[in-house]
Amino acid sequence: MLRIPRLPLLGAVALLAVGSLSVPAQAVEPPATKAPPVAGAAGTVTPPVVTPTPRSMRSAGRDTHVPARVRLVLGDSVDTPSAALIKKTLTAAGARHFDTDARPDITTAGAVPASRAHARRLTVVAGSIKDPAVAGALRAAGGTVPGTLVAEGYSLASRGDTIVLAGNDGDGVYYAAQTLRQLVTGKHSVAAVSITDHPAMPLRGSIEGFYGAPWSHSDRLDQLAFYGDIKANTYIYTPKDDAYLREEWREPYPAGELADLRELIGQAAAHHVDFTYALSPGLSVCYSDPADVKALKEKLGSLYEQGARAFYVALDDISYTRWNCPADQEKYGAPGRGSAGRAQADLLNAVQHDFIDGHPDAGPLQFVPTEYSDTADSAYKSVLRERLDPKVVVQWTGTDVVPPSISVADAEAASAVWGRKVFLWDNYPVNDYGQTAGRLLMAPYDKREAGLHKALSGIVLNPMNQAAPSKVALFGGASFAWNDEDYDPVRTWRAAAAYLADGDAATTRALLAFFDTEHLAPTFGDTDWQPQAPQLAARLGDFTTAWDSGSRVRRHAALRKLGAYADVLSGAAEQIRAGVRDPAFLAQTKPWLDALDLWGDSLNATLDGLRARSDSGSGQADFAEAAGLAKQAAAITTIPGTTRPQGKTKVADGVLDTFIEQAPTM
Repeated sequence: MLRIPRLPLLGAVALLAVGSLSVPAQAVEPPATKAPPVAGAAGTVTPPVVTPTPRSMRSAGRDTHVPARVRLVLGDSVDTPSAALIKKTLTAAGARHFDTDARPDITTAGAVPASRAHARRLTVVAGSIKDPAVAGALRAAGGTVPGTLVAEGYSLASRGDTIVLAGNDGDGVYYAAQTLRQLVTGKHSVAAVSITDHPAMPLRGSIEGFYGAPWSHSDRLDQLAFYGDIKANTYIYTPKDDAYLREEWREPYPAGELADLRELIGQAAAHHVDFTYALSPGLSVCYSDPADVKALKEKLGSLYEQGARAFYVALDDISYTRWNCPADQEKYGAPGRGSAGRAQADLLNAVQHDFIDGHPDAGPLQFVPTEYSDTADSAYKSVLRERLDPKVVVQWTGTDVVPPSISVADAEAASAVWGRKVFLWDNYPVNDYGQTAGRLLMAPYDKREAGLHKALSGIVLNPMNQAAPSKVALFGGASFAWNDEDYDPVRTWRAAAAYLADGDAATTRALLAFFDTEHLAPTFGDTDWQPQAPQLAARLGDFTTAWDSGSRVRRHAALRKLGAYADVLSGAAEQIRAGVRDPAFLAQTKPWLDALDLWGDSLNATLDGLRARSDSGSGQADFAEAAGLAKQAAAITTIPGTTRPQGKTKVADGVLDTFIEQAPTM
């Protein structure tokens, strides 16, 4: 897989800031964010949750102490961002002074120079696992050198006075540092573990491919830093409303916009993400015109000059029942599936052969076809399967535009029909179509079968117009693509909440309650592939059962139990605003948080009415108050100009509103 050339490697310590990384506390209750207990040198030890889930992680006993002074031993493959992240993490764990060796002899990982032998310190070694000194330090610390070195993989060992981060390549060193960030267990302590890890899929991340208002430049910069945190390595830039990608694809970018793209490419590289530039010429391209083919290659070349090394041609959402120029009719015949396939194969092969192959540091061309959402063979697919250069990566959205699930068999069928492993464009949590009006889509990433790495070259999620709330699903998608066979959607969902909450337990709980009220995930049809507010629905179901029993004791116990959760809902917005440090998340979720505040108050008023009626036969005033609050909540709309389609906010709709409406007659 392509890896963009990174920032200069370290000699001495010239360190840059690394986004807005945090080292969250790991013991978040509720919910639990501890991994299952594993056997270690000191008995059963519960290590922190690490996401994505490592392939192998075992405890090495008692936590490693992090003193105020730490010795850093940095090998040649440690780039500036990786070193900065290591130092930032150790600082969060209590280190205050660093003695850095750019490339000493690491004969003994924990060795302290004789002149400092009186000061027992922690030694942290980072470098290439191919370096015998680094590999030796890893073994000495209880780690394992894998027999096969998979790209982007790493090994990490923490024991006694030594921590070793050994990357299979430069990306692996960076990902080892991202794992170390999650192993901090408190001030002056890091979990003692041995980890061997690598990704299941080579492509993991997002595709900004939705309709409506594109992300802002600051949104994109923030997203790229976030992708580094979650070990995602791919960002495909193809916002539908960038005219220079679609309607004006032949035209060069103005200087200001080109400078923004250059900054994004640099930000991506700093976080070990490939910025993939995707051009969409299909609305007007004349496939047989050498001038258009030349214009396409020149446009891609202009981004290559800015540092981009990953390129993509999007031919989705266009018609193949007409040509854009008479010359195509002359060369390829009447418009249709087969002729469209021939024309597109010629164009794509020209880009791969004449542009990509001419730049050895560029990755294979990526492409989304006009037929992207099924597994049925056709004249179009048949022609592309036979004619398209096998190096070209083909995207596929599943068995539908928004599929309710994706199985290994589905992906194998798609790979067979395209003649290569397909690259999944997963249309979740995108909210730019009618069924998503008024919604945030914040359920766990789910219904994708373990083992998909066998038939997929990767997964990118198409996010929402709201960039920051999209992190919830993107967190899960990156974790699944890294290790689909040990992926737990609920555990990862909780970890995403803890990440946004900076580890604060109360904020994590509030976020999970909020996510539950935005859980519904629709398809293009009438079927929802994830239900609305399942946790709240279960609580309301339990309450109704207890209430219908007629037992005064059971009713009052149910009122107390549901009342406690109603307090969580009514206080969630305030807690989230106090505990989430991401201003974009707060701004982009504001209408839904405002509505949740009112819905929570309405539920509390409803329970007051039921309690009053149970005690004295009254409660009408409380029910009237609940109805008024519900009416206010239902009237709140999404932010104009930021959502497609615009609409009134949906919060636990069909669940909470139904309960509040029916409660007076219970």
